[in-house]
Amino acid sequence: MFVIYAVPLGLLAGRLLGGRLAGLATMRFRWAWLAIGGLAAQVILFGGAVDRLIGAAGPALYVASTVVVLIAVLANLRLPGLPLVALGAASNLAAILANGGSMPADPGAYALAGLERGGGFSNSVVTETPALPPLTDIYALPDAFPFANVFSIGDVLIAVGIAVAIAAGMRRARPDDPARHDGAAAGPVRAGNSPD
Repeated sequence: MFVIYAVPLGLLAGRLLGGRLAGLATMRFRWAWLAIGGLAAQVILFGGAVDRLIGAAGPALYVASTVVVLIAVLANLRLPGLPLVALGAASNLAAILANGGSMPADPGAYALAGLERGGGFSNSVVTETPALPPLTDIYALPDAFPFANVFSIGDVLIAVGIAVAIAAGMRRARPDDPARHDGAAAGPVRAGNSPD
């Protein structure tokens, strides 16, 4: 949930830099369906309603959905901010793979976020001695904030990348924008108007 903050921050930055929402419509994200499918799978996977159905397949499904999203991001590295998103996603994937298909969460960070340990498969699992600890969920957004949760350095990179992508997208000029055409704002030049 930490990355949710990236959207309003990106919109604010884009506006402050003179961008417009219409600029986002000019962005072309390749294989968007793949990214949406991977993210939708994670929403379902961690929604709590499918715990009994997935059973021991949870970690493998989590890894697969993360790989799918990463592939879609890699297909769009030409867009500003997407290299950061890819780096963050790869960082998270490395931690997940190194820890058996789940992202370890620091117990202190988990408590600071006001989260309770529950049953069922989850993307964050409280672990005392994880592999690759710097890449795991060792940070927390305190429970005083909306969407309080634990997060990793990979999540930070993803959030910054998304914010950059939004801000840059807002600054993209539309093909029919008069500002793209030299002299368009001044009107047509008529023959005979210039002094001899």
